[in-house]
This record gives sequence, C-alpha cells and structure tokens, in this order.
Amino acid sequence: MPIASGTAELVTTPDDPTAVTLMVNGVPSSHLDLADPLRLDFEYMQQMAAVLDAVPAGDGPFRAVHLGAAGCAMARWVDARRPGSRQVAVDLDPILVDLVRGWFDLPRSPALRLRAGDARAQLESLADGSADAVLRDVFAGDRTPEHVATVEFTASVHRVLRAGGVYLANCADRPPLGLARDEVATLSEVFAHVGLVAEPGVLRGRRYGNLLLIGTDDPALLDDPGLARALRSLPVPARLLVGDELREFARRGTALRDVAPVRDLGPADD
Repeated sequence: MPIASGTAELVTTPDDPTAVTLMVNGVPSSHLDLADPLRLDFEYMQQMAAVLDAVPAGDGPFRAVHLGAAGCAMARWVDARRPGSRQVAVDLDPILVDLVRGWFDLPRSPALRLRAGDARAQLESLADGSADAVLRDVFAGDRTPEHVATVEFTASVHRVLRAGGVYLANCADRPPLGLARDEVATLSEVFAHVGLVAEPGVLRGRRYGNLLLIGTDDPALLDDPGLARALRSLPVPARLLVGDELREFARRGTALRDVAPVRDLGPADD
C-alpha cells in the first residue's frame, strides 16, 4: 500500500495466525501479536522491555514517548505492562499513522496519542519533565538520521525526561561499530550514566546488528544486577556494558553535534 515515504505491507504466516509484520519499503518495521501485546519478537525491543521493567514507576501513570512509532509494538507493550500509562507515539509518515490506527487495536487517547511529524520537532514541543521514558527507533533506510543523534537532540530528550527517567535509543550499526561508539560518546555528554546493550556477536564486530543505548541520571538503574541478569536471560542473550568496559568501547568515539538548523518536516495530528 502506498504511503508518504514509500510502501507499507502487512505480512502474515499460516503457522502464526495472530502475528503480523509491518513491512515499510520492504524492510521489517514492526512485529505485533494481535492477541498478545506483551509478545515482542524483535530482539532490541525485548531489551528495551527489560530496561523499562527495571525503571521505578514513580507516582501516577507511567509516561512514555515513542519516536519512530511504526506499528506501535512498544506502546502496546507499555500499555499492557503498566496499565494507566500515558503515551505519545510519533512517526514521520502521516499516511502510515492513519493506517496503523485502523489496522491495529491500539490504546485510544489519552492513553496513547499518535502524532505525525518529525521526531525532533515533536519532541521539542513536549513539556519539561513530562516523560518517564523516551524511546528512539527512528530510521531512514538502515541508518539513524543525523539530527536525532546529536548532543543537542539528546539534551532535548533530557529536558523532557523527569529526574531519573530513562532514554532508550535503537542504533543499527555494522563493523567496526563507529556509529555506536559515537552515540555512546554523545549520550555521555548529557547523561550521568550510560549503558550499551547488544548480542555478544554484534559487540565483537562480527556482523551488522542492533545495539541499544541507555541514558539516565539514576545511579541505581544500570548498577542493578537484576537488569544485567534479565538481559542475559532473554531468548537471545545480550550483554550490558557500563563503566570501564563501556569507556573502553567508546574510547575512539566522538560526540555528534548539530551542523545546521533543524526544521520541522511534518505536522502533528493533535
């Protein structure tokens, strides 16, 4: 089906009748089990879920911002895992946003507000301290757009997070993982505590894959042995790098910075 950024297609398989994969321009973008919102098949989403499970709920509903929402698999998971949550999900493609509303049984506003527009511009419209978590899953092809990977963008994420909130960023990279090293250096300019999660083969630079960046000012989150244990216990075990290990990993990384003014690339729907 045509969308503003290309094509979107829903793919099903006979041996998994309640599951569907959203393909955008021929690339798997989201996987949802229509009968079970707690099921996450993408490895990096399982890693995100493990981190979010370790974040204290605090007072009131859990508040999450999803940048690069696609099929809203993570928003469905948060809604089911933490009932009463309040979430905002942003995607650049307005046609895809409308299709996702119709295709999937998503939580309705105010539980989940869907917005069409540029991730950075929409983030900058949110109030200070208004989120417990910001999740970045923004791609142009197989790369993260530069304007949502800089120190200045990360500072905007930090502003939107409450004290002790968490930033999760999906980074796809290939050997020698130069982008991931730069992104760790970037987050380290803004957050007091930074972590990196990935499958060991990806960390060793053996193949292209996803790495999950974590930024927080909460000193307890990344030191929690339960988090490292939960990541090791996933269907595809993952490692958590922090402290000296992470500093060594990012030793050759360079913090990314804006080089030109950022403009809004699309309107919000609400």
